[in-house]
Amino acid sequence: MFFELSEYKERLQKTRERMENEGINVLIATHPANLNYLSGYDGWSFYTHQGLLILIDEEEPIWFGREQDSNGARLTTWLEEKNIYGYPDDYVQSTTKHPISFAANILKKRVKNLRHIHIGVEMDNYYFTAKCFEQLQNDLPNSTIKDATLLVPMIRQIKSEQEIYYMKQAARIVENAMQTAIDAIDEGVREGDAAAKVYYSQIRGTDEFTGDYTAIAPIMPSAERTSTAHLTWTDRRYEKGDIVFLELAGSRHKYHAPLSRTLTIGEPSRELEETAEVVIDGLNRTLDFIKPGITCEEIEDRWRKSISGSKVVKESRVGYSYGLNYPPDWGEHTASLRPGDKTVLKPNMTFHFMPGIWSDKFGFENSEPFRVTETGYETFVNFPRKLFVK
Repeated sequence: MFFELSEYKERLQKTRERMENEGINVLIATHPANLNYLSGYDGWSFYTHQGLLILIDEEEPIWFGREQDSNGARLTTWLEEKNIYGYPDDYVQSTTKHPISFAANILKKRVKNLRHIHIGVEMDNYYFTAKCFEQLQNDLPNSTIKDATLLVPMIRQIKSEQEIYYMKQAARIVENAMQTAIDAIDEGVREGDAAAKVYYSQIRGTDEFTGDYTAIAPIMPSAERTSTAHLTWTDRRYEKGDIVFLELAGSRHKYHAPLSRTLTIGEPSRELEETAEVVIDGLNRTLDFIKPGITCEEIEDRWRKSISGSKVVKESRVGYSYGLNYPPDWGEHTASLRPGDKTVLKPNMTFHFMPGIWSDKFGFENSEPFRVTETGYETFVNFPRKLFVK
């Protein structure tokens, strides 16, 4: 395991306290990041249904998943054998049996009175489906089901020192990956070949430690494809005059450090130069405003004021909390840097400040991951904030 047992138990205690405050007796955690956070479980098994059952009066979570993955639970978690349950393969992608029924049967054995129990489930994540909800209602008709989507992620927002350490290691990895991308991209180079070098760099890590797979694939659009977010590479070759987005990450034990930069092949247009100047200046001004006690919406307001009077317009959020995660996203889906989000910043919260700009013809990205400190902020990555020109 990558954390001391005491840290896992502290996380579980905070989870139980939050369950009690929300009137939840049993929590069914199905998001793989929440499984990892509470038990250490780490496997590419989230394409089938799996989860943790957290009973408010039991010392350990109960892991359930596919039987062939149960040894993974024995190898990566701190759980005793009695709390590891593997379901047989006739539950896998079956039309007649569902893994949530397997979990419900565990609860029937382990919980004395299910008639008036309140069960929390993660209704709005990728891994708890409408069928899961329906099946749970059928199997435990007398229980009350509550939405607990954010119960564990809200605890995950504030990182321990060991978590911060892994995120700093991830930052060293993304520095290498970003430099690799910039070095690889040039006129005549195939986009996929540049992306392959980025993947190699992300996994290789550094001479001291290797990297993990990232929750998001390298975002590397070029030319007119930079007018939108979240596109990857194609088989086209870079041309003179291309703008290239690079939204990459390093990952260490699933803890991330995301980073965005923009590159142009050949001299940039004056419009792109002006956009870069405004965004980077706004980013710097906004970062210097960050400290504990302010809210997420105040950060966005400071950003908006820092670019006022320019031609730059950004209607979407300018950042979000991030950290431990699995595909398809490194964001925690809790706090966002946008109007209306009154989340108060606390030490060891971590955010990706991402003021990406996408116009009708081109875009510009330059982001910074940071953590909130006792007195201000600390960036994770040491990489030039500028428009790169090849």
